[in-house]
Amino acid sequence: MAQTLGGQDGSLVGQLLIATPAIQESCFARSVIYMCAHNEAGAMGIIINSPIENLNIDEIFKQLHIAEQPAARPLPVHFGGPVESNRGFVLHSADYAGGDSIVRKDGIAVTANVSILHELAQGKGPAQGMLVLGYAGWSAGQLESEIESGSWLTVPANARLVFGTDNEAKWNLAVSTLGIDMGHFSTVVGHA
Repeated sequence: MAQTLGGQDGSLVGQLLIATPAIQESCFARSVIYMCAHNEAGAMGIIINSPIENLNIDEIFKQLHIAEQPAARPLPVHFGGPVESNRGFVLHSADYAGGDSIVRKDGIAVTANVSILHELAQGKGPAQGMLVLGYAGWSAGQLESEIESGSWLTVPANARLVFGTDNEAKWNLAVSTLGIDMGHFSTVVGHA
């Protein structure tokens, strides 16, 4: 099955990567990744279905010395990938439009500036979102090679799947948008 990359320019920015059964023993198994950057130099995305159970946004506010108001917006904290796990991003609904958002597409935005955390602590900011620590990164041509080998499938991202779906169900819902049964997906790549 041939799969085209992203939009007209071949970019996967704003798309979701879905891990296939070929990825079994890593932090990427059954992961869904929102793509933030993709060009000739490489790619960057954040896993959206891997919550960090023992960490909450209040602890992040304390670590960053951000004063929290009673109306502070709670955000779930997620593991975004194995690269720079101390670096944070807020993946959020596009109703909040900070000038420093790095991606704004199809109702979804990504902001990497600490100013959004200050706004959230004051009860402002986006209606929906998640704080993501770390990211997934690929060098030039690496992601394309992994897609070609059958490790990843791509689908357009949508706010309902990203923000309105339980983390356990995100992978299954993303797969279902393709209309395929992953139970029949071969983990062996061959050439005819």
